[in-house]
Amino acid sequence: MNRLFPSIPLVAEEDSSFLRSTNLVGSVVDVIVNKATLRDEVTEDSVLKAIDKGGKDACTFGPKPATYWVLDPIDGTRGFVKGVEALYVVDLALVVEGQIVLGVMRCPNWDEDYFVNRATGVHETGSNFSRSGMIMVSHLGCGTWKQRLSDMLTIKLPQSWTRCYVDGCQVLKEARFCTPESQIWESLPLSSSFNAKTNSDKIGNGDILLVPACCGSLCKYMMVASGRASVFLLRATTRKVMKKISGYAPAWDHSVGIICVHEAWGKIKLRGELYFLLVVFS
Repeated sequence: MNRLFPSIPLVAEEDSSFLRSTNLVGSVVDVIVNKATLRDEVTEDSVLKAIDKGGKDACTFGPKPATYWVLDPIDGTRGFVKGVEALYVVDLALVVEGQIVLGVMRCPNWDEDYFVNRATGVHETGSNFSRSGMIMVSHLGCGTWKQRLSDMLTIKLPQSWTRCYVDGCQVLKEARFCTPESQIWESLPLSSSFNAKTNSDKIGNGDILLVPACCGSLCKYMMVASGRASVFLLRATTRKVMKKISGYAPAWDHSVGIICVHEAWGKIKLRGELYFLLVVFS
């Protein structure tokens, strides 16, 4: 990115301070060397400098740059640590004059069949289950599109992209709900009116369908933008809500998700009001 767009600064969640304080630098460099192309010169110093380009002390072109990238290399760390059974996202967004204009997120463990099987009571685990992964791309005014990662090398690109739309359900009891892994349905206000079921064949009066839980922030946006979930519900703490109202929501946790849902004809609301990202540069 720096080679192609040297004048555009980067906002990211991490810098190299943790790596510098441990003995992990060599291991990280070894992994990058194995993945780098022949034209890339990879050294310990170049890797650390690249990581620091998105840190809080990175050099930017003014206190409020008109154009900047937002990057999170691993959103959903708990899911990443769990491995194949959980979801995590790699994401990148472009912000121009305060507006998110481009978003790309990649979920290596995503698989459409997995969600269908979970909803119908079919469970596949171990080596019998193969996840194809998914990449989702959104551009302002051009919609949101998705593609299986496994198709990228086997199918012609124009034929393998599918337009994404949010679920058109308008009846509450018919909606597919999704919640964070850290919360249970019984902790949400709606639980007083509806019981949650994870099998669509067992939905009765007074029941709603609860799709697999999400790890991390961006997974929920992918679920809603793809139409897999109708609604994502989060009962946030007062501290978290006030942080977002004040405009200090971490950009890397929301930028890509916001444009993907909006371009899929969806809406993101906070306390009933449309929610837009604000990034504060110190």
